[in-house]
Amino acid sequence: MNLEGEIGVGITNRPSQQCSAAAETAAAHLAGAAEDGDERPFPWITGKKKITCIAICLVASPILILLVSRRDSPFPSMSGWASPSPTYTSKGSKKDVLMGGLLVPGFDERTCVSRYNSALYRKNTARSPCRHLIKRLREQEALQRRCGPGTAAYRRAAERLESRRNGTGADKGCKYLVLVPYRGLGNRMLAMASAFLYAMLTGRALLVDRGESLADLFCEPFQGTSWLLPPEFPIKNLEGLTGEVPESYRNLVQNDRPAMSVSELPYVFVDLDHACTYHDKLFYCDDDRHFLHRVPWLLMRTDGYFPPALFLNPAYQDELDRLFPRKDSVFYLLAHYLLHPTNKVWGLITRFYDSYLKDSDERLGIQVRVFDGDSPFKHILDQITACTSQERLLPEVLEQEPSSFPAPAAAAAAGALSKAVLMTGLNSWYYENIRARYWQSATATGEVVRVHQPSHEEHQLSGNTTHDMKAMAEMYLLSMTDAIVTSGWSTFGYVGHGLGGLSPWVMFKPENLTTPDPPCRRATSMEPCLHGPPFYDCRVKRGADTGKLVPHVRHCEDMSWGLKLVHPE
Repeated sequence: MNLEGEIGVGITNRPSQQCSAAAETAAAHLAGAAEDGDERPFPWITGKKKITCIAICLVASPILILLVSRRDSPFPSMSGWASPSPTYTSKGSKKDVLMGGLLVPGFDERTCVSRYNSALYRKNTARSPCRHLIKRLREQEALQRRCGPGTAAYRRAAERLESRRNGTGADKGCKYLVLVPYRGLGNRMLAMASAFLYAMLTGRALLVDRGESLADLFCEPFQGTSWLLPPEFPIKNLEGLTGEVPESYRNLVQNDRPAMSVSELPYVFVDLDHACTYHDKLFYCDDDRHFLHRVPWLLMRTDGYFPPALFLNPAYQDELDRLFPRKDSVFYLLAHYLLHPTNKVWGLITRFYDSYLKDSDERLGIQVRVFDGDSPFKHILDQITACTSQERLLPEVLEQEPSSFPAPAAAAAAGALSKAVLMTGLNSWYYENIRARYWQSATATGEVVRVHQPSHEEHQLSGNTTHDMKAMAEMYLLSMTDAIVTSGWSTFGYVGHGLGGLSPWVMFKPENLTTPDPPCRRATSMEPCLHGPPFYDCRVKRGADTGKLVPHVRHCEDMSWGLKLVHPE
């Protein structure tokens, strides 16, 4: 296997015990044959030589067996990476790095170590893909290769777009969705997963505007092609497009343009900002077959997660039910298929994990997002301690020092657990206070609590490559914890618990600078929240409470008007 090296997560490939037993059986057979006077299998070995030879074989066989059993797991390379060899299996005791067929083998692992190694850092796969999803992913990959940048089909489509000619002569099967993700990195990651699902539902090749840092953050998800929009794309200033442009979906709906006239446009622009208008949101009711399918180029600008709205569209419901029998697995599966950190980011993730999180019995993530400014607030610190205490995520501390202190070995023998707390946030003040709490006082349970924070940037610098790399590393580290507390309304937190397949304890957004009561609540699913949902029933074509139309789309815990996917039990 072409790996850059080991990652050292405590996972080992043990030699088969059956081989060792076979060696002992063979030795016993030889000894028995000699004692019974049978014809010697090796006549040149007699007397003491036989005993010596058997002893050497018994001593050497475990070493030989170990080398044979590890023939697919190279010794650490000089590059500094260390990793157990990925095991391409869907069942059994070894880790399934292909996640049940979600991923495909064949990529050069040296160019993107995280693709096949991220599964080794998680205890279990939270959700597995169904056969239909796997089939549709393989079909989408073929479409991306057939229509992607560098192909004749793409060149012809781009030339028509540049000359502003319509798509009448478009290549059969080659339609495009150009995504312009924006705002913070969490927003952009949610937008990419959402757009990919829409592209798969509508038979479009997905191309993503690379912005300032996208190529430095994510590996290419498709084999033999790129999902990055070429720099020479004919339409410039994509981030400056708004719903006011003549080609916008909003204008088409407001002006009641007939479906046939849409084919005269070189492209249609869809504005799905979290604060978009009523007419923009009618896009969620469009079934593509009678309107947008005539447009070869669909440009989309969004800053959030919109699959809950797609599940409300009757045109997509049957296919979505087949793709996702578990309705709370959508982001988890799409993100693990699409969003693989580059080697630079993966190095940040693994070095921190191996140094501070790996050896703890339990890992708790606490993600802090403050919407009232960059300064620290005591009511938010009180909310964190109240949530972790009431939900028994962290132990209480003693007001007085204990009369005796057990030695480390005695504490371990008594079963004292060690907990690693990973805190993320722009400010270090919350981390420093939580760390001081467990340094200055003993825990009531005897547990050892260690608190860590990878970075504290003080201010959000979206689009800055170094800042985004740290943010991405921290989201992935949060996903490697066993339990997680997140801040309400935070897309950063949505990605962290969504990647980990974790249903979080959500801290409610404070009002009037006071600690909410209760401070947090366990979420009903690991799915992110759609902040700007439609309030329109596509079936009866009138306004409605869209959180009550189907059993698997409900209002969010942290945002009463938002929508999220749940799996009805």
